[in-house]
Amino acid sequence: MHIDITPEALLTQFDYPINEHTLDQMTRAIDNTPGFHKFSKHLISLKDAIHHYDGFIALSSSYNYIKIKCEESDSEDSIESFTKATKHWGEKYKVTLEKVPHKPTYYILGYN
Repeated sequence: MHIDITPEALLTQFDYPINEHTLDQMTRAIDNTPGFHKFSKHLISLKDAIHHYDGFIALSSSYNYIKIKCEESDSEDSIESFTKATKHWGEKYKVTLEKVPHKPTYYILGYN
């Protein structure tokens, strides 16, 4: 079964308003992520998995990427669980992630 994940659907799932600016930003992030449609349907399960650790999925304001982030004020245990869930998701769905130094944040770079 093929599930088509649209920019509008992702914006809704990630709690963004749908407007010209956010649609353009999401479209650029999707277009900049090689193999995006090979793993995009699994972003929703990742969102659910990291939500328990105050993690969320967002658009980067600095780069044309989607990022996975955890609140930095959380406990070490929560951040460790967030990191483990994020890395497991990336390995399972063959997604290349780039860790932001000194922050519980990862950029989704593409399908490997």
